[in-house]
Parts: sequence; C-alpha cells; structure tokens
Amino acid sequence: MPHHRYPDDVDLEARLLRVRRNQAELNSGKLLDKAPKSRAGFRPVAFPVEIVPDLTHHLERHVGQGPDGNFFIGPRRGKLRRSNFRDDWTAAKVAAGIAADVHFHDLRHTGNTLASQNGASTRELTTRMGHSTTRAALIYQHMTSQRDRAIADRMGEAVRKALGKEDSPAASDTPVAQPE
Repeated sequence: MPHHRYPDDVDLEARLLRVRRNQAELNSGKLLDKAPKSRAGFRPVAFPVEIVPDLTHHLERHVGQGPDGNFFIGPRRGKLRRSNFRDDWTAAKVAAGIAADVHFHDLRHTGNTLASQNGASTRELTTRMGHSTTRAALIYQHMTSQRDRAIADRMGEAVRKALGKEDSPAASDTPVAQPE
C-alpha cells in the first residue's frame, strides 16, 4: 500500500518511479498536468538502492504532498514554473558542487549513458527513456575506453571457455595497447 504522504508515482520498496504525467506551462502562464507525449512515455523506471536515502530526503522535503503530489515543486511548495526554475537549478548546482555550464537535461543524458555503459541494450534504453523508436537511445550509447576494455575482457573469457582454458593470462604478460 503506498504511503500517501508521497506521490503514488514513487515506490521506495520496489525502487521504481512511475512516469504517468508531466507538467506543462502554457504561454499564458497556466500550469497543467498532462499525459506523456506517447504511450511509450508511460513507464516504470527502476533506480538503484544506493539512492534510496537521497530520494527519501527529497520526498520528505521537496515534493507535493499526497498521492497526486508533484515530484518537483517550487520554492513556496507550489508547482514549479519556468520563470523560477533557473534560479532553483543554479542554487542546486552550487550546493552540489556541479559546474555552472551543466544543464538540467544533462542529468537525463548522464543517466542514460550510465545505463548504456552498464549493459542496457538499445531496446532497454528506449523503454527507460519513454521513446517509441530506438533513434534517441542510440545517442546515449557512447563507446568509452573503459567499456571497450570490459567488452574485450568478456570476449577473452568466452575464448578461454571455448578453448577449455581456465586461467587468464597474467596482466603483466599481456601487452596493453597504448592510446595514440
């Protein structure tokens, strides 16, 4: 049973955020909750246990109350507006020691890049992001030297297994290509 002090979109036990709505600010200044842009936008997004304490802190201080409360609220506990978000975001970056040139959307980019680097397939990224095509997911699947090394190491394990060899060569015996 959800804890109705928090929005129903947050389930700390299952470690899920359910994306079912988002907020829009019309040119007139009117704020409204609306459905995601597509059916793919309605989705659960799992999060790691390591962020539960931070998320609990956020839930206790920075969300709208009750089952339909907004996950992000403004400084006076009302709905967040474009006009005050920049100041709130700037203050949050300073408090967290984040570079001034980091944009809010960069958080989405970072999260999706981390998911990709930790094994998420293109289809899994597409689902996590709430997209109906894989085009956007491909943007986040950057090759990094660290990820490339992990892939090569797993390939080596598969070769050893196929050849019936248990031990891997000692790291000191294996030449390492140096970046040019």
